[in-house]
Amino acid sequence: MSEKIGGAKGTELDDEFIAMERQVDTMGKLVEELMTKTQEMLQPNPASRAKMVAMKGVSKLRGQHNPTLYPQPEGTLGECMIKHGRDLGDDSILGQALVEAGESYKQLADIKYSLEDNVRQNFIEPLLHLQSKDLKEVNFHRKKLNGRRLDYDCKRRKQQKDATSVTNEEIEQAEEKFEESKQLAEVAMTNLLENEVEQLSQLSSFIEAEVTYHRQSLEVLQSLQASLQVRCNEASNRPKREHITKRVTSFRSSVSNHSDSGYDMSESQYKPASAPPTTSPRSVTSGSYSPGLGQPCAEALYDFDPENDAELGFSEGEMITLLSRIDDNWLEGSVRGKTGIFPTNYVKIIVDFH
Repeated sequence: MSEKIGGAKGTELDDEFIAMERQVDTMGKLVEELMTKTQEMLQPNPASRAKMVAMKGVSKLRGQHNPTLYPQPEGTLGECMIKHGRDLGDDSILGQALVEAGESYKQLADIKYSLEDNVRQNFIEPLLHLQSKDLKEVNFHRKKLNGRRLDYDCKRRKQQKDATSVTNEEIEQAEEKFEESKQLAEVAMTNLLENEVEQLSQLSSFIEAEVTYHRQSLEVLQSLQASLQVRCNEASNRPKREHITKRVTSFRSSVSNHSDSGYDMSESQYKPASAPPTTSPRSVTSGSYSPGLGQPCAEALYDFDPENDAELGFSEGEMITLLSRIDDNWLEGSVRGKTGIFPTNYVKIIVDFH
């Protein structure tokens, strides 16, 4: 390092000293960027980091010391899985698997928090100490050295112009201070640059924390994977439930009760669920059952399968004794000793009510 002051060349420092200064400058940039990039790796969302800093500032102003945790994406995903898994219900294998996966991802978030604490304590904080103390001390000595060098060169230049303006004693004192500052700066830089064992140990701690994090995460995910395979096998072996589509009208199941209680059912309230098949009716054979003379009765035009206990089932061609008319769409009758209701358009009335 050399410079010209007022046209005169300043005092030069030795090459070894200049090389050390360059290494110190590199170290300063390294520490600054390493802390920033490590923090970004641990907390990749810049908006969340900014929010945390703002909340810490507000808490500090209020005299509060509530720690604000960074929202780990694994934890957020886990909460989402648990919520929707519970919504699906305990009978759903997918719902059970989502809840289990959500709990596993919350474990991953806790492991990530442990990684943050470990890296901050054993890596970031030592770097911060290096920046705020060791590097700061080195740069202080370098700055002081530069000032004393300028003072020494200035007094020499003045003496060269006017021998009486500066005494030899003053120049000697300036030179001694310059040498003293150079020695202090050189020792400080040497101590900083020769302390690689401690710095390597800190880097090793960082890598060890990363290994622990990934190992624990792998264990959680492997356990989850095995459990999900069991769930898959369970779902594959579960017999499929046959779905029976129910008729739209649910009012039919309560017809008999309403009939017994004298409930008045209008045509708009009770209609058959579906039209009968379009096959042609059979005529009554000579050997079929015939109700008593004058008894209201009807012949079954089609097979009718009851959906509940209130309905009367019968086969095509059977003779049904009519007991009462529910409404224009439904009748009550009996056949083979059973009583119930049935749709009007499934039968042909032989003897109607008087």
